[in-house]
Order: sequence, then structure tokens, then C-alpha cells
Amino acid sequence: MSVTTAPPGGAPQDHRQHQDDRDHRERDREQGRSRAGRRLRRLAGRPGLLLAVLYLALVLGWTVAPGLFAGQDPLHTDPAQSLVAPGSEHWFGTDNLGRDVYARVVHGARVSLVAGLLAVGLALLAGSVLGALAGYLTGWLDHLLMRVVEVLVVIPGLLLSLTVVSILGFGTTHVAIAVGIAGIPGFARVARAEVLRIRGSAYVQAAVAGGNRTPAILVRHILPNASPPVLVLAALDIGGAVLSISALSFLGYGAAPPAPELGAMVSEGRDYMTTAWWLTTFPGLTIALVVLATSRVARALERTGVSS
Repeated sequence: MSVTTAPPGGAPQDHRQHQDDRDHRERDREQGRSRAGRRLRRLAGRPGLLLAVLYLALVLGWTVAPGLFAGQDPLHTDPAQSLVAPGSEHWFGTDNLGRDVYARVVHGARVSLVAGLLAVGLALLAGSVLGALAGYLTGWLDHLLMRVVEVLVVIPGLLLSLTVVSILGFGTTHVAIAVGIAGIPGFARVARAEVLRIRGSAYVQAAVAGGNRTPAILVRHILPNASPPVLVLAALDIGGAVLSISALSFLGYGAAPPAPELGAMVSEGRDYMTTAWWLTTFPGLTIALVVLATSRVARALERTGVSS
């Protein structure tokens, strides 16, 4: 009877290979934990940034699950409890119809933030595509698109949004679209500048020489490398979009009453500023803190090299 023996050194080599793989995976995990620890330590050493992140996390929680943070119905009226000052039962007080202001702020922040994200998403997508096409193709298309962008940049963003929403009609969605259209020129200019910087790179020229088509080159090579500054601009614009949407809602173009929306709440409470300061203070403070927090986080991203 013959016995088949393994090649000399075969089993030890396999064992060493498996051991090396485990060592590599362990080192990768250690490096990942080390990087996460460094980020947390840097965040803890910057209290302003930490507070901004925590506040945005809170507002995001309001957006995802407002019912977990506000147990009362934002539309429930109780005339007997009208204009009650902030206290243990009503943290932010009540309005002239007895509605809980805290519940309305939580649900109103959800409406404003979702609309702001929609506006920034529209501006980011449309502006990046237009800027990338203008920067890569150049020629008459670049000249035409940039002249249109320059004309739009001259018009104040809020005025342009007001013009567009006057055409589209009232409603939060229309307000978000109007604010998004007003934000397209800024994204187009940044995207074009980045594409002009990248289009002469060796890897782009190699893709052109390899016979790749323009859409493939833009999607695979140019847009991913041009995206960091555009994403930082998007982070900065979220706060501005929320502010613009709130301003248009203050003017009556946003959500129809009695739906809660931060800008509309400020507008409703302005007649009671001397007798019920909380009606305008809490929704106005929420808007201001969203703008400041998003700006703080975006600046931190830019300084840490996200835009490089």
C-alpha cells in the first residue's frame, strides 16, 4: 500500500501564509482604531466643533424621528393654554392657539432641514454637471455656460429664489427647488475650476489616449477627484439653504398653515414679540444655530484637507 506524503514545507508555508493574513488584518484594525481615536481626541480638543457636531446630530434626530423628541402633537390647539410661558410642561411655551412651541420647533426643523437638503442636492447635481462639462469641453460651450452663470451670480440668491418661487407657486417643495436653482451658479463655478485643474493630469491624458469616451472620463476620473471642494461647498450651503427657505417661508411662500415651519413660526410670532418673546426666539435661534453649526463643520472639513 502506497502512502502519499505532502511536499516538504507545504503545510508550514500554508500556516505561515494564514498567519501573515491574520497579522495584516489585525494591523489594519489597529490602524483603523488608531485613526478613529485620533479623530475623537482632535474633536474633544475643539469644543466649538464638538458642540456644532452634537447640535447637528440633535437636529438630524429631529428630522429622522421627531416623535421621539416631542411627544405632543404640533397641530393640537388648546385655547385655554394660549401664550403660556416656557416651563416644565411646555419647554418652549405655547403660541396664541395653545399649541406647544417645542413640538412645533422640532417638526418645523424637520421640514426646513429636509427642504434645505433637497435644495443643496439639486444645486450640487446640476451645478457639478454644468461646471464639469464647461471645464472639460471648453470652447463655445464653456463660454456660453459661464456667461449664463455670471449673469445669475450677479443676482442676489434670495431675489433669484423669490423670482423662481413666484413662477412655480407656493409650497415647501417649490421653495426648495427655487433655492436650489439659485445655488447652481456657485457649484458650477467651483466644479469648473476643479475640472480645469484636473483635466491636464497624467491619468486623464492616459484615459483619453486609451480611447475612453468623454462621459466615461468624466464619471471615472474627473468628477471623483474634483468632488472634495464641491462637497465642502455643499456642507457650507446647507445652512444657507435653510436660512433662505426660512426667509421665504417668513414671507408666506412656504408650508401652508397650520403646518409648522421655522420661518413661518417667526412670522406668526412677530405680533407677540413684546408679550410672548418665546414665539420668535426659539424658532429663530434654531435657524441661527443650524447656520452656524454647518458653517463650523464645513470649515473644519476644509482645514483638515477634505478639499485638497
